[in-house]
Amino acid sequence: MTRAAAFALGAVAGYAADARFADPRRGHPVALFGGAATRLEQRLWRDDRTTGAGYTALCVGAVAAGALALDRTVGRRPLGRAALAAAATWTVLGGTSLTREARTIGRSLAAGDLTAARERLPHLCGRDPSALDEQQIARAVVESVAENTADAVVNALTWGTLAGTPGLLAFRAVNTLDAMVGHRSPRYARFGWASARLDDLAGWPGARLTALLTVAAAPHPGTAWRVWRRDGSAHPSPNAGQAEAAFAGAVGVRLGGTLRYGERVEHRPVLGAELRPVTVDDIERACALSRRVGALALGTTVAGHVLLRTLFKRRGKA
Repeated sequence: MTRAAAFALGAVAGYAADARFADPRRGHPVALFGGAATRLEQRLWRDDRTTGAGYTALCVGAVAAGALALDRTVGRRPLGRAALAAAATWTVLGGTSLTREARTIGRSLAAGDLTAARERLPHLCGRDPSALDEQQIARAVVESVAENTADAVVNALTWGTLAGTPGLLAFRAVNTLDAMVGHRSPRYARFGWASARLDDLAGWPGARLTALLTVAAAPHPGTAWRVWRRDGSAHPSPNAGQAEAAFAGAVGVRLGGTLRYGERVEHRPVLGAELRPVTVDDIERACALSRRVGALALGTTVAGHVLLRTLFKRRGKA
């Protein structure tokens, strides 16, 4: 078995494990990394960008170096490489947990239990749910499914395509740091700047691939393509808008507008302004679309990694 084939086998096995078991409730490696990163932050924090950049480099560098060392040690044998790729893929993917959370909120809304839906929404996104009505919660869920399909599935697999197991784990470290310190709060505006910018850079290729795969998986690809190309760059995030605009067109709904994050209010451009408002039923449509996009991303990863390894091998012999 070639190195590329071993990684491909492991990626398929890891994806299947996420589909079957989702994220482990306790002892998740990403949670362990987050705990270690938090303790390091408490030691290093300063209100400046240079310190934050050093913190980001230490956290991501440690994960990347450890993953590379494991890859070179355990991955000397095909089965070891496949097992390592499977464990890493399962660790970094969050597609099943994402759709389970979304569907839980959808069931609460369908049952008319707005209180339960509001209580559950923070498990999916950081918005203040206290004043949101049924339609606004449904819109928040669909937008979160779109954005996190990119972050929790396609982006990680994209880096697996490019850099194998170390790429998978390094991207998850980058994305986790962004969620921890990359937001615009008084504490992290400067300290988290490097983490946020690195996440933007790392997420750039996967966000565009997410949009392309969403178009491919859409019931009406023409609408998804049109809304994505027209509105994808209107979003304040250089990456989130790509997936959200494509999902808006694919599901056939209007996304964006006013959002509230605690004390902070954002007025975002509307994506798919000519389309209808989101309904509760669109949560299931978005979840089904997310699963199709994830499956296409897995196929792209397997084929892309094998192709890249083959090209590098041929170039090395030339």
